Amino acid sequence: MEQFQIETAQNISISQNTAHLGDRMLAYLIDSFVIGAYTILVVWMLLALEIDFGDLWALYLVLSLPAFLYYVLLETFMNGKTIGKELMHIRVVKLDGSKPGFSSYFIRWILRIIDVVLTFGGLAVLTILIRGNGQRIGDIAAGTTVISEKKRVSLKDTLLRDLPEDYVPQYAQVTVFEDREMQTIKELYDQARRNGNHQIILSLSNRIKEVTQISTDSKPFDFVDKIIKDYSYYTQQL
Repeated sequence: MEQFQIETAQNISISQNTAHLGDRMLAYLIDSFVIGAYTILVVWMLLALEIDFGDLWALYLVLSLPAFLYYVLLETFMNGKTIGKELMHIRVVKLDGSKPGFSSYFIRWILRIIDVVLTFGGLAVLTILIRGNGQRIGDIAAGTTVISEKKRVSLKDTLLRDLPEDYVPQYAQVTVFEDREMQTIKELYDQARRNGNHQIILSLSNRIKEVTQISTDSKPFDFVDKIIKDYSYYTQQL
């Protein structure tokens, strides 16, 4: 799993973990099973109708459209996910931090023919391994990648942060917050960081500055992270 930085238009750096190749392959197998099961169901239903071949073929083309458009439709309406991606907790995102639009999903879907279908996924795997940032050819063209949304439990999931012994705090004003308030700030910050929601981090930064009267030129991402660490430092001194 590779980590990369997203630099948003608001100059907020968001760290994201690219989806593990194994998770993407499992998601692909799940989606292929869903598409296959749907296709078999359609064929079985049409054969049961006992209609003329010409009508049967035309009706099959219409009913098979959802399977044909599976990836572009689901990723568009499920916020970058398919059934397989949902089960594997991975999602398509833009590298610039913005939300992918239909055009991004469409480009990925069209180029799937080259790097997945025609090469049986070999070109996609090779591109992901060489390119980095979890990008196959479709992702490179669309400016997207696939990230992991799996939560990893560590000391950062508690109120206190694991700080180095020589850690130097910067903002003594953080002591105006109570534990429950800082816990809320940390939970919002960690969730926004995982989801790439830079607007929440920007709002947190502005609100903290209002309460503490701190004036700084630090980026919102760095500022909120420093506030949480400073609070952990002063809390551990008590």
